[in-house]
Amino acid sequence: MGRRARSVSGGDAFPWYFKAAGCGKLIGTRTWGGLIGYTGVPSLIDGGTVIAPTFGIYDTKGEWVIEGYGVDPDIEVIAHPTKVARGEDPELDRAVEELLKELKDNPPQVPAKPKYPDRSK
Repeated sequence: MGRRARSVSGGDAFPWYFKAAGCGKLIGTRTWGGLIGYTGVPSLIDGGTVIAPTFGIYDTKGEWVIEGYGVDPDIEVIAHPTKVARGEDPELDRAVEELLKELKDNPPQVPAKPKYPDRSK
């Protein structure tokens, strides 16, 4: 989640929707907080364009969200540059640690195999 320099609005929208839907824990750092869009890009005489923000995102309570702040993680993990340069991924490592803990605390339930039906009759 914390790869701020590598994503733009989708890097804010996806974590927000993921968290709002209760799909799991967000692990990393707060997103950068840029989720505003534009529609219609008028052309200028010189071939340039004019772009101005025209819409943002708000939640089901009618409150503006994300823009100018970002999305907080459930578990903050810093992807320290020296670790990343060594090929480590602290965010992924923590995610694996959390999932293994969840599996230990809530092992999957394997259903009992039913008897095969007798279809000879």
